[in-house]
Amino acid sequence: MWKARPEDNRMTPVNPAQPASPAASAASPAPKEQPRPAVESYPADVGHIGKSVVIRGELTGNEDLYLDGEVEGNINLRDHKLVVGPNAKIKASISARDVVVHGRVDGNVTASERVELKRSSTLYGDVSTHRIVVEDGAVFKGSIDIKEQRETKQEVRKPAATAPTVSHSGVVNSTPTLTASAGVQASFLEPK
Repeated sequence: MWKARPEDNRMTPVNPAQPASPAASAASPAPKEQPRPAVESYPADVGHIGKSVVIRGELTGNEDLYLDGEVEGNINLRDHKLVVGPNAKIKASISARDVVVHGRVDGNVTASERVELKRSSTLYGDVSTHRIVVEDGAVFKGSIDIKEQRETKQEVRKPAATAPTVSHSGVVNSTPTLTASAGVQASFLEPK
C-alpha cells in the first residue's frame, strides 16, 4: 500500500465551494524544502544505486551510473561515466571512461578519459587515466599514472621560414631568430 503524502494530510475547508479564509492559510506555514547535498544533478538516463544498497561481486553496465551505496568487488563501465556519491563506500577496482568521486573508494581506478576527486572524496588506491582533477580537501593515497593521449593525427611542426637579416656592418646573417610575444611560450632549442 502506498504511503500518504504530506500534502494529503492538510486540512481542507468544510464547505468545498467556499474558499479558505486568508487567515487560515496564513496559519499553516508552507512546507520548507529540505537542503540538498552539494552534488550536481544528473540526467534521468543515468542509472542510480541508492545509499541503502549493498552489492558484493561484479557490477557491469552499458550506461552512466550514479552510485551512492556500498560495493565490494569489481565495477566495469568501460565506455561510461561513474559518479561515486557522497554516501558511497566502495571496496572495488573501477574501470570506466570517466570517474567522479565524492565518497570513499578503496581500490584502483582506471579511467580511459578522466578522474575527478571532489573535496569530500577519499581514495586509497592507484589511478591510471589521461586526465585527473584533485580538488583542495580531497584525500588521496596511491600513485597516479598519466597515460599518453593517442591521437590518430600526428602534428608535425615545421620550422618557420626565416629571412636572412643584414647587420649594420653589412654582414648577412641567416641564423633563425626567435621572438616571443605576450601569451606565447617559446623555446630556444627548437625554432618555430
